[in-house]
Amino acid sequence: MILALQILVPAMVGLYLWPQRRLEVHIRGLLAVTGLHAVGTGLHWVGLGSALLGPVLELDATGLIFLTITSVLFFLTALYSVPYLLHGTHDPQAAPHRFVPCVLWFLSSLTLVDATQHLAVLWVAVEATTLATAPLVYFYRRRGALEAAWKYLLLCSVGIALALLGTFFLGIAGSAVAPPPGLSLPSLLHAAPQLARPWLKAAFILGLVGYGTKMGLAPLHTWLPDTHSQAPSPISALLSGALLNGALLAVLRFYQVTLASGDAAFARTLLLVLGFASLVIACAFLVGQRDYKRLLAYSSIENMGLIAVGIGIGGGGVFGALFHALNHSLCKAGLFYCAGNALRGFGSTEARDVRGLVRRQPATGILFLLLFLAISGMPPFGAFWSKLLIFQAAMSQGSPAIGALLLGLLAIAFLGMAGVLLPILQGAPDAARPAAHEPPLSVLSPLLALSLVLLLGIGLPPLLAATMQRAAALLGGSP
Repeated sequence: MILALQILVPAMVGLYLWPQRRLEVHIRGLLAVTGLHAVGTGLHWVGLGSALLGPVLELDATGLIFLTITSVLFFLTALYSVPYLLHGTHDPQAAPHRFVPCVLWFLSSLTLVDATQHLAVLWVAVEATTLATAPLVYFYRRRGALEAAWKYLLLCSVGIALALLGTFFLGIAGSAVAPPPGLSLPSLLHAAPQLARPWLKAAFILGLVGYGTKMGLAPLHTWLPDTHSQAPSPISALLSGALLNGALLAVLRFYQVTLASGDAAFARTLLLVLGFASLVIACAFLVGQRDYKRLLAYSSIENMGLIAVGIGIGGGGVFGALFHALNHSLCKAGLFYCAGNALRGFGSTEARDVRGLVRRQPATGILFLLLFLAISGMPPFGAFWSKLLIFQAAMSQGSPAIGALLLGLLAIAFLGMAGVLLPILQGAPDAARPAAHEPPLSVLSPLLALSLVLLLGIGLPPLLAATMQRAAALLGGSP
């Protein structure tokens, strides 16, 4: 029942708030719903949650991890959105009273993505996330925002169409089995050895490319930099930290079926190819990037590529990839919160216009620096350990070339981001520009995100570690 409420309550409150005009009402609704959603997720961790309608709504270990990421990020973003909405950081043409309903519908659809084990329902839920977030991309109603929203809709529609075709192919692959397993994941896993191999392999290719589009994997990744650079900063945090994970989970559902059929080598090879392609493309655009929000978007492509590589390596790389999905979500959300503060203080996303952030906005500047070090894999932050696990898995699996290539690309990504962010943080500020006001809530969310990443680096809670081990086992990996 709790799982159903986590889906229905945000959707219903969003409908209630749609005609409301008072921002205070919207903000109270956003904080209440995201807070209750977080409490509901906590109940699942202590065993008080319940599944509903069998495979339509049923949390496994993998779904619980991604649901937790979703719940934490939406609550942090709700906190950050309070000063964002109240302090007039939107253009006069924007419609701030449409912000919260779309965010709540986004939360509802993404919760369904995390909770369902029926691949047809999964497809509907992923498509619903696109429809809920497209108005948020166009929130500022500028020409660039309109172009980004259309690009987002177009490319994600192509991807979702490919994913739908892959879902059909998966159904065809099971049509020869008696009785047909349908599109329920548990049934497909049970019948996997008997599925028609050509249809199954075609389904995985289409599912990987289709949902990989939404995940930010090459070659259909180009929507992501435009969308993240034009969307409001709290929405960029959700897109990068939560939406990409929802698409990743959809890919992993197809991957589970392919593993169960005995085609692990085929699936892992494709993941490695697309993962490294994404890493190479991201590194090329990170170097010399002029827009710091686009820089963070390309960093998301890099990190999703790294996660795909970790899954493709197998073994301990799967655990490392799941751990990195958690670390990346927290770090990237925090970075986008800081980017929003910098945009509020300097009025530009161009890197050359922002200098001396640490002096002009001390709290934001220091948090920005620490979160950059965290996402780069510096100890003692959690991303250091997740990247190390993936690298160790590559070396232990007898793939030193993959490990060396991975290490080289991560070094390029670090240098590319440092070359843009360090002048922003430590450069000489414009003496004519006054110090920017930092509302307390605007720095609370990145501080909380950084604290969580630091705690994950110091030590994984036993319950979280055990759940991640179960999830890695479901994906053919090991701790």
